[in-house]
Amino acid sequence: MTTLTRRQVLLSAGGAAVAGAIAGSAPASALSPSQAGVFGHGIASGDPMPGSVLLWTRVTPTPDALPGSGAGPDISVGWEVAADAGFKKIVARGTAATGAARDHTVKVVAGRLAPASSYWYRFTLGAAVSAVGRTRTAPAAGAPVDHLKFGVVSCANWQAGYFSSYRHLAARGDLDAVLHLGDYLYEYEPGGYQARDVVVRPHDPAVEMTRLEHYRRRHAQYKTDPDLQALHAAAPFIVTWDDHESANDAWKGGAENHTEGAEGAWRERFAAAHQAYAEWMPVRYEPGGQLYRRLDFGSLASLSMLDLRSYRDQQAANGADPAVGSPARTITGAAQMNWLLGNLKSTGPQWKLVGNPVMIAPVRVPSTLSTAELSGVQKLMGGTSISGVPYNVDQWDGYEADQHRVISHLRDNAVKDTVFLTGDIHSGWACDIPADPATYPFTGDSVAAELVCTSVTSDNLDDILNVPPRTVSVVVENAIKAANPHVKYLDFDSHGYSVLDITPAGVRMDWYVLAERTSAGSGSTLSTSFKVQANTGKVTKAQGGI
Repeated sequence: MTTLTRRQVLLSAGGAAVAGAIAGSAPASALSPSQAGVFGHGIASGDPMPGSVLLWTRVTPTPDALPGSGAGPDISVGWEVAADAGFKKIVARGTAATGAARDHTVKVVAGRLAPASSYWYRFTLGAAVSAVGRTRTAPAAGAPVDHLKFGVVSCANWQAGYFSSYRHLAARGDLDAVLHLGDYLYEYEPGGYQARDVVVRPHDPAVEMTRLEHYRRRHAQYKTDPDLQALHAAAPFIVTWDDHESANDAWKGGAENHTEGAEGAWRERFAAAHQAYAEWMPVRYEPGGQLYRRLDFGSLASLSMLDLRSYRDQQAANGADPAVGSPARTITGAAQMNWLLGNLKSTGPQWKLVGNPVMIAPVRVPSTLSTAELSGVQKLMGGTSISGVPYNVDQWDGYEADQHRVISHLRDNAVKDTVFLTGDIHSGWACDIPADPATYPFTGDSVAAELVCTSVTSDNLDDILNVPPRTVSVVVENAIKAANPHVKYLDFDSHGYSVLDITPAGVRMDWYVLAERTSAGSGSTLSTSFKVQANTGKVTKAQGGI
């Protein structure tokens, strides 16, 4: 999430002029060498189930069939799934129709597969053959499972650097799936949001996304990244969106980064964003459908992936706004809330994991921060910072009734082994979720844990303040942890990825940090590890790495 004043200046200088610039954006450029092949946007799989997995690709059958162009013929694409990398044992095959109406993307569900099994897949169009991808099905319902391992990522801004995090995850070769918790791509024009005000790689198209062709072209650009292609080919993705897949601080009726009139109707922009997302992402979702969904992994874990943008009410004005505590406001919507509470209370898999785009643990900002530090936190997190009240009205803290409903449900039903897995805020956190924040310092009672991955490339606090890493941010981190004793780990500066290791004894997250996000060959190192031991609902420091 970001707060951009430059955009407001541009709009105030003349909404009609801005709208005209967007409407008159340049036509799609020629494909780069990495895009030039028929399957130049790679291949992917997603949403693994015990007997099936979704497969994805995008084809360029003719030179005019460029992303977002609306041109090109209707075609039929072949697909194959094999039990071996050499495709000696084909277990499923078929064809899928596509064309300009769906931007020449292909999504098929390969079924009748064996549970808990690795498969290889590829696509064909005439003599052209795609790269080979590896995927894996989920364990059978109720089957004993002693180990799962997920990559966890969020907030990958093309303009702010390179996706080395994806390369490192792809190289592991041991992931059952990758959880992408939102902000898979960003909507801004070149210069709108980048790395410490430096555009490392400019966005295409060279405008802020507002129309369907814009969203399609931006998805296409991100899909040409070689590290992202490698990770998609290495493991199935399980995704949800946050705000930047459409616009900053989106809610069901608008967004901070959208102006009616200058940029058209929000419902049309939101629909365009959803359509492009459905076309370009390996997810079992189509426009008009439901993105929130649950996937089970045998006896070990269920995963409830939330959608916290399509149903939420507008964000409160600030942390002191009485709307923050209004029971009439929601972040989930009634149907999704009931679904989530049912998943948390249900019997079945031991660990109840929740893919959560924005933080649910309550956080208060201390009054001891300097004006500059407070401003930096505000710019990073959004909302306003007032001592003793929520600091970020865009996350669960801004919807206290829903936040309290989930926490009280966990407490009153004695629900065990719940872990929220969160992205969005460009920082790493490990938190207890207190049964009651007022008594937690004395009792330590926690109903669940929350583990937050940092950004892949998007600006962190040191970037916003333009200071060296691990200087001013350390002071801010210590102040926030002192004011929030349930926050056990906080890193405001790092870019990278996380690895989640799940066993019956506990859930563990390792945070890996990049040496330099603006270097395409950046290395990574293990930063820290925290675990949630079974039946405790609490995070503790762990040793080593996985």
